[in-house]
Amino acid sequence: MTTAALPSLLLVEDDAVLGPLIAALLAEDYRVRLVANGQDGLHLGLTETWDAMVIDRGLPVMDGISLIRALREKGISTPILILTALGDTAEKVRGLDAGANDYVTKPFDAGELAARLRALTRTFAPASTPVGFGPWELDPASRSVRSVYGRLVSLTAKEGELLGALAAEPGRVFTREELLSQHFQATDQPGLIDTYVHHLRRKIAKTVIRTVHGVGYQIGDAHE
Repeated sequence: MTTAALPSLLLVEDDAVLGPLIAALLAEDYRVRLVANGQDGLHLGLTETWDAMVIDRGLPVMDGISLIRALREKGISTPILILTALGDTAEKVRGLDAGANDYVTKPFDAGELAARLRALTRTFAPASTPVGFGPWELDPASRSVRSVYGRLVSLTAKEGELLGALAAEPGRVFTREELLSQHFQATDQPGLIDTYVHHLRRKIAKTVIRTVHGVGYQIGDAHE
């Protein structure tokens, strides 16, 4: 494949050693543009079209979380993978809630980074068919939920993905481990699922997801 035919990737990484190393590792599969601060990343993210972005959490001028949030607020839907040296659950949730689609914790394996980027660019386009549950309808494309009463709720990428999985099989009870393996990293703890269930209940309704004690979760009634 010629260089021009490769998918484009914006890499925002300020580490003078790691940035060029990542760019070289990914150069076989992507046309990589490397910049070293959040302000330049925001400019290129808004003015040029990219197939994927890799953004470091700790950046000068504008940190990675602020950069991702700014891109999403401007309607940029490009798949974003965030690199972070902070591996605790709260930090991962912050990145995902800001609009990142996935994350890799430093230090990371080059093969895993490449695989996660392939997964992002392969599966990012969501199904366009709305999914109904109770008085609500989930639109996977816009990651929004609308009630029959007209209320509209915006979801993060991971919230929409998790809710969509549950709503697609309303009679099924999913274990935390199933949801974790299908929609998060295998190294994450099952408590991350509980965190996202809490977020969805707070945004939509307490009954949107039902807890099946000793087993896991299934879609609920979601009455307002």
